[in-house]
Amino acid sequence: MNFKDLGLSGPILRAITFENYNKPTPIQISVIPKFLNNDDIIGIAQTGTGKTAAFVLPILERLIKKNTKNIEKKFPVLILVPTRELAMQIVDKISIYGKIIRPKTVLVVGGAKPGPQIKSLKKGADIVVATPGRLLDHVQSKVAILSETNTIILDEADQMLDLGFMPSIKSIISNLPKDKQSILLSATMPKSVRMLADSFLKNPQEINVAPAATPIELIDQRVFLVKREAKIKFIQDIFNNHNIYKSIIFVRTKIGANKLAFKLNKLGIKVDAIHGDKSQSQRNRTLKNFRISKLNILIATDIAARGIDIEDISHIINYDMPNDSEIYVHRIGRTARAGKNGMAISLCEISEKKKLQSIENLINYSLNATVLNISDNLVLDKIKQNINFKNKTNDININKKSKSIKKKSTAKLFNKKAKKRFAKKRKKKKSEEVQNFSPKNNNKIFSDEDKKTNNNKTVFKKKNRNRLLKNRFKKGRKEFNLDSSFSGKF
Repeated sequence: MNFKDLGLSGPILRAITFENYNKPTPIQISVIPKFLNNDDIIGIAQTGTGKTAAFVLPILERLIKKNTKNIEKKFPVLILVPTRELAMQIVDKISIYGKIIRPKTVLVVGGAKPGPQIKSLKKGADIVVATPGRLLDHVQSKVAILSETNTIILDEADQMLDLGFMPSIKSIISNLPKDKQSILLSATMPKSVRMLADSFLKNPQEINVAPAATPIELIDQRVFLVKREAKIKFIQDIFNNHNIYKSIIFVRTKIGANKLAFKLNKLGIKVDAIHGDKSQSQRNRTLKNFRISKLNILIATDIAARGIDIEDISHIINYDMPNDSEIYVHRIGRTARAGKNGMAISLCEISEKKKLQSIENLINYSLNATVLNISDNLVLDKIKQNINFKNKTNDININKKSKSIKKKSTAKLFNKKAKKRFAKKRKKKKSEEVQNFSPKNNNKIFSDEDKKTNNNKTVFKKKNRNRLLKNRFKKGRKEFNLDSSFSGKF
């Protein structure tokens, strides 16, 4: 199937051909005809599958047939997205695919001066691409009027809800006409997104081309189990020992991004950081330098896990493991785009092992972490790829076996529930002993000396038992020392 078979006409087909897009992706094949048929749609697809073109191309097809002029402060199409970077990316795609028809597109995002946005909206527009917070400000101040908006697209809906945009989205939807067409696109479908879809979509056509969040198989994934203080040293190894064309280093926090950027620049590795505390002009400048290869290493928080679409990123480095296992899939999805190969390197510390296990559970195979001591060098060329995609089922079985062994050996013997259970048993035993040895039950009168010896025995038993329990508890709480304790197995 080609783009012509999907119902797209000449001007758009010429723009697509100029960009060397030959065949549509599965999400595009499913979404475009239903979009043109005016159906409400729920689309679920992983990152890098062509979701943007799936809704931009039919929008442009409709605009070709549009006869009316733009009305002041009004626009027929609204695209809501979670981040400024993603909004700018969509505006760029609209200008690429619509280079022949030239639609009027207005970008409405926070972190930028509202004056130019107000000026552009006053003249009306064909398409508005916006983040929910700033658009709601313009709606409430009556700079933007939604009464003529007949198509709304929510892109990356799950991330929008994670960032707390639900109240703003509901307010925006309440201002839209009832007979609108609604399209909701998301990488995952948690309950909160499903509830949102049910609240404003009418008999939607559901399209699911990625039932589980799975990373693209062109990505070579490497995981190293390291100490926290050794991470900087291993980052140096990666850039000093290998030819890395373009890479993103992901960290969890904004402060962490700034600190890492400062340390690496001090060590002679040129980097820049991008996160939510940076101004829009700073973020634009950093991304532009990264796109044109003036800057080859970018440090980012998860704001960039979905908002950056740059085809030639060769390496993704997880300096911090993500809190949410699905974020891992989005992070590494920044590489191996447009059919190219890529590599994802994760530096996992001991305290992050549970996060690694949850990632393995999500993607359904073992990442086979390699233990690295501070004295070791991180050399990627000598290590084979950790994942055998052809034998995923074998990997799953091996992983399950190792997990069951691990549970038996490392189970916590003295958690709160266990303590309560043992305490009840001890009380029961004591009461039984008292009953058995009391004069009433045994018809026996004990002398003072007998009582003393019995008391001494019970005291000795208690002390001995407590000492044994303490020793066993201490053994369970021994800390790992990577340099001395590990033998290279995880």
